Amino acid sequence: MQKKRILCFGDSNTWGYDARTKDRFPEEIRWTGVMQEKLGSDYTVIEEGLCGRTTVFEDPLVDGLRGLTYLSPCLRSHGRLDVLILMLGTNDCKERFSATGQNIADGMKRLVCLAQELEVWEEAPKILVVAPAPIRKECESSFVAGEMGICSEKSEKLAKLYQECAKECGCDFFDAASCVQMNSVDYMHLDEEGHSILGNRLAEELKERYGNHRSS
Repeated sequence: MQKKRILCFGDSNTWGYDARTKDRFPEEIRWTGVMQEKLGSDYTVIEEGLCGRTTVFEDPLVDGLRGLTYLSPCLRSHGRLDVLILMLGTNDCKERFSATGQNIADGMKRLVCLAQELEVWEEAPKILVVAPAPIRKECESSFVAGEMGICSEKSEKLAKLYQECAKECGCDFFDAASCVQMNSVDYMHLDEEGHSILGNRLAEELKERYGNHRSS
């Protein structure tokens, strides 16, 4: 029986940024590593997280963060794939992008549509859109306020908008806020406990939605 290949495409919360140390959580702590451990040897979890990554917006301050630009070569490099998990949107909420929640959801829709069209799938495209836990209001007065600006309100709108996007595109949806919240350091990243909870929960979701095996 061949392994299922799961690609996780996200930002610093997939990369595993630790706001306390300003470094990276170890592999076994990151939600992708937790999910791999929970799923077991029948799965290969591919981690594609990048700090600062957006859905479709070009960052005027840092090059290479536009998810839309990298998604196609990323998926083609790692194909063939069984499942794609997309968890982006936190960085799109930065005040400098002047994006509404709907703008951000439309950006996610572009990613989904692009992925669905690529010939990278083992079978039919299986995409799980994950709405990140909302940025907490305290972020706007924390040490990252200068980077993020006013961002929490639009972040809170993403789950509903992403759910609508997923339904329209015929893919699956999961709201991370159903099980985790952002930390109490910078209020926009998961802490160690959050990674553990999210990784275990997503492993359960994958098994429930897509089954334990695919045909060889």
